[in-house]
Amino acid sequence: MILTWIIIIPAIGGILAWILARWSTSAARWISLLAMVVTFVMAVALWIQHPVTAFGSVIAEQKVVWVPQFGISYHLSMDGLSLLMVLLTTLLGTISVAASWKEITDHVGAFHFSMLLLLTGILGVFLALDLFLFYFFWELMLVPMYFLIGLWGHEDRIRAAIKFFLFTFLSGLFMLIAIIGLVIVHGRATGVYTFDYSALLGTAMPARTAFWLMMGFFTAFAVKLPTFLVHTWLPDAHTEAPTAGSVILAGLMLKTGAYGMLRFAIPLFPYVSSALAPAAMIIGVAGIIYGAILAFAQRDFKRMVAYTSVSHMGFVLLGIYAGTRIALQGAIIEILAHGLSTGALFLIVGMVQERTHTRDFQRLGGLWETMPKLGGFTLFFALAALGLPGMGNFIGEFLVLLGTFQVNVPLAVVGTLGFVFSVVYALRLVQLSVHGPNEHNWRLPNLSAREVAILGILAALVLWLGLYPQPILSTSSAFTDHASRITEVGR
Repeated sequence: MILTWIIIIPAIGGILAWILARWSTSAARWISLLAMVVTFVMAVALWIQHPVTAFGSVIAEQKVVWVPQFGISYHLSMDGLSLLMVLLTTLLGTISVAASWKEITDHVGAFHFSMLLLLTGILGVFLALDLFLFYFFWELMLVPMYFLIGLWGHEDRIRAAIKFFLFTFLSGLFMLIAIIGLVIVHGRATGVYTFDYSALLGTAMPARTAFWLMMGFFTAFAVKLPTFLVHTWLPDAHTEAPTAGSVILAGLMLKTGAYGMLRFAIPLFPYVSSALAPAAMIIGVAGIIYGAILAFAQRDFKRMVAYTSVSHMGFVLLGIYAGTRIALQGAIIEILAHGLSTGALFLIVGMVQERTHTRDFQRLGGLWETMPKLGGFTLFFALAALGLPGMGNFIGEFLVLLGTFQVNVPLAVVGTLGFVFSVVYALRLVQLSVHGPNEHNWRLPNLSAREVAILGILAALVLWLGLYPQPILSTSSAFTDHASRITEVGR
C-alpha cells in the first residue's frame, strides 16, 4: 500500500487544507506542507532501502483487479526510474508549498487543494502501469493546473490557461485513441483484452498500425515535454502562472512527457520508434538552438526562464532518441538537474516580482546592491543553467552529447552550440536583473531565512548532482541498460 499512500496523502492534505482554511489559513499551509514532507520522507526511505535495482525487479508494487470485463486493473509499480521521478516530485512539491507561504493570500485553501491535487496526478503518472489508470492520472493533472493559472495567475492568465488546456487536452485525446487501439489490436491477436502495460509489451501488429498508434502516444508526450513546434503554450503558461505553478510546471509536468517517452512510447513500439528517432533527434537539436535564441531575445524575466526550458528539454529529447546507454543516463540527469535549477530560477523571479512588482528587465537592474543574497543565488543558478562544470546540468548535457556522438556525429556537433548560446542568455539574465547601477534606487528587503533555506537546498542538490551523480546513475542504470537494448533491437 505504500505506493497508494504516496499518491493519496497529498490529496488528503489538499482536502484538509481546503476545509481548514475557513478558520485558519496558517493551518491550511501547515497541513499542506506536512502532507508533502511525509510523502518525501516515504520516497527517501524507499531509496535508502533500494539504492540500486536490477531490471525486472521492482521496489514496490500493488495490483488489484478493477474492471475485469475490460481488463482494467489498479496497477502501481516503482522501479529505479519511477523512484527518481517520485523523489523529484515530492521534493519540488514541498518547496512549492513553502514558496507560496506569503505570495498567495486569496482563497488559500482552494489554492493548496489545487496544488496538491495536481501533485497527486503527477505522482500517479509516474507510478501507474495500467494504461487506463495512467491516462486517468494524465488527465487529472490538467484541471488543477488550469485553475492555478486561471485563478491565481497574472495579468493575461485566462488566455494562458485556456491555451494550456487546449494544447494538453487535445494531444491527450490522441493518446487515448492510441491506447484503445493498442488494446483492440492486442485483443484480436491474443483473445485477451487488457490495459496492463506488461501484457501489451511486444504486441504483434503491422508496421503501419504500429506507426499510427505510436504517433498517438508521441503527440501527447511531445506537447507536454514540450518539443519544438508544439511548445507555444509553454511561455504563456509560465509567464502567467503563480510562482508555485511555474515551479511545478517546469520541474514536474514537463518531465511527465519525457517519462512517457521512456516508459511507454519507445518500449511499446521499438521498431517504429527507431524509425522516428532521426527526426526526433533533429527536433531536439532544433529545440536546443531555438529555445536559447528566443531566451536571449526576451525582456520579461519569467518569459526568458520559460524559453530556457524549451532549450533544456531539447537535450532531453535528443538523449532519449539517441538511445545509447550514456545518452539515456544523461537525459535522466538532465531531467533532475533542470527541475532543480529552473525551478529555483522561477522562485527567484517570484521573489523579485513580489518585491518590485515587475518582471521587465528595463525596470530591473542593480538589485545586487540592495539584495546581495538574491544576487548571489541568481548568479549561481544562471551558471547552472548554462551548464557550468561541477553542476548537474553540465553532467546531463555532456552525457547526452557524448551518447549522441556514438550514433549521429553531426547532430552532436550542432547540439554543442547549445552550450555556447546558453552562456549568452544566462549572462544576459544576470546582467539585466541584478548587475549594473541601481538606477531605480531600489531599497528592498533581502531574502528571508525561509527563502534562503529553499534556494540553499536547491543549490546544494544541483552541486551534488554535478559533483557526485553516481547514486542517480546507479539507481537508473538498470532501466537505461534495458532501454538501450530495446533501442538496439529496434534498429
